[in-house]
Amino acid sequence: MIRSVGFDLDMTLAVPERSRADLLADALAAGGAPELAGTVDRESYLDAHARHRTADSREPVFADLVEPHDVEADPEALATAYREAVTGALVPVSGARELVARLRERYRVGVLTNGPVVAQSAKLDHLGWWDDFDTVHISGDLPAGKPDRRAFEALLDGLGTAPEETVFVGDHPVEDVRGASTLGIATVQVLGDGEEPAPEADAAVARDRLAVDLPGILDRF
Repeated sequence: MIRSVGFDLDMTLAVPERSRADLLADALAAGGAPELAGTVDRESYLDAHARHRTADSREPVFADLVEPHDVEADPEALATAYREAVTGALVPVSGARELVARLRERYRVGVLTNGPVVAQSAKLDHLGWWDDFDTVHISGDLPAGKPDRRAFEALLDGLGTAPEETVFVGDHPVEDVRGASTLGIATVQVLGDGEEPAPEADAAVARDRLAVDLPGILDRF
């Protein structure tokens, strides 16, 4: 019997109105390193981000990105510029807040999100969502981020449920789906246009249908 639902945040419950590549280029320019806009791309950012999942801020991420290049740029300023750009562009997926409220009538509902504490907290502040969930976990506050089992164990502790009583909803095939599946947590993968579900996913839902279809999907577990 399912007693709780965990959600990823980015690209699951909320999405940026502009591409992350454009937001990164804007942040590099605003943070004093416009010459890196054509060199530091989204892929290199994600690689650096993965090395610092338990950081308090994105400062070490941008320090890694700047270090190989002969530029004078302050990683703290770059991190601030990127946080402000991403947060300002973030909007809820259609019906997400109402979905969470509806689910809380039947389940314990929590969030497990990868990212620095400062950045992810700013997103939750911007969305006004702190009180919408029974428990919130940010990898910057944890011993490890998704897909590490310790991240999901923290979520389970916060929800107060066992893996077999829990469903995790997220978009990333490795961080969300594979990570949760490793602990025996059932998964629902959120898909963008043209994306296919991971083999480990127990179910899948189009992002623009999340609020409409997820309750029925959960009923089938």
